Amino acid sequence: MVRDHSIQAVPTAMSDSRSLAARLAGWRTRVEQKLAEALALPDPGTARLGDAMRYSSLGGGKRLRPMLVYVTGTALGAQPELLDDAAVAVELIHVYSLVHDDLPAMDDDDLRRGRPTCHKAFDEGTAVLVGDALQALAFEVLAGARGDNNLTAAARLQQIQVLAAGIGTAGMAGGQALDLEAVGRQLDAPAVEAMHRRKTGALIRASVLLGAIGAGVVRGVDHEALARYGAELGLAFQIQDDVLDVAGATESLGKTAGADAARGKPTYPSVHGLAAAASLARAHRDAAITALGNLADRAPDLVALADLVVERDH
Repeated sequence: MVRDHSIQAVPTAMSDSRSLAARLAGWRTRVEQKLAEALALPDPGTARLGDAMRYSSLGGGKRLRPMLVYVTGTALGAQPELLDDAAVAVELIHVYSLVHDDLPAMDDDDLRRGRPTCHKAFDEGTAVLVGDALQALAFEVLAGARGDNNLTAAARLQQIQVLAAGIGTAGMAGGQALDLEAVGRQLDAPAVEAMHRRKTGALIRASVLLGAIGAGVVRGVDHEALARYGAELGLAFQIQDDVLDVAGATESLGKTAGADAARGKPTYPSVHGLAAAASLARAHRDAAITALGNLADRAPDLVALADLVVERDH
């Protein structure tokens, strides 16, 4: 049975909706500042490339992935400065994926985060280079080239491995390839789930593990629990995205509603129906929270973030 679990129902004073919103706003402000610092490139090649990188990266977005880094890491005892590089890196990767996903060769979208997509605001060639440069910058930051936050070389290496795996053929890139191949075809439910777990879920799982590694949790029961939490949360997030593509409005989404159906892309609503898809998003939310086990008491904001993922309207 799918439970009715809202943010207000989380049984701890620390995680009431107002204090949660304040903490998440604080993490969002922090990562915006750190992103701006990372994107203050002394020589971006051309001013146009630097402008396009900042245009695509700053001043918008939910920042869910860096928030997962911060919430996970601080719940496990890490100071925020130990998590900054990972938070910046994972958001740079996410933005690069959006820039490339919007290109005419992919989804051919004109709107992202309520304004013209990178290739519309600049041009297609610049957008390709923006994605390439953001990916390179993410790994430069994660490797510690921008400063010293006292993480060990072993921890940085593990973070690099986790992020690379999350965006490669076993993760985001492989999921996007499956997505392109599926256009105009009928997929069964397991195939759609496999695509979503790679395309979106793998990077969300990586975000959680980056925070854990930043806190020194590199293996063991808690690490495995967080990996399961991240995987289920990632799937819940993508299912809710599918639902909102059908039921949401362009104005609130900040991107074109109904785009998936218009392109003939298989989604959870197209396979299961809208109501069943919404129920599945909640079921995977519940599976994510269950995976936390005893960590739920130590990290109530991870519980609340799981709720936000399926209760959001954009």
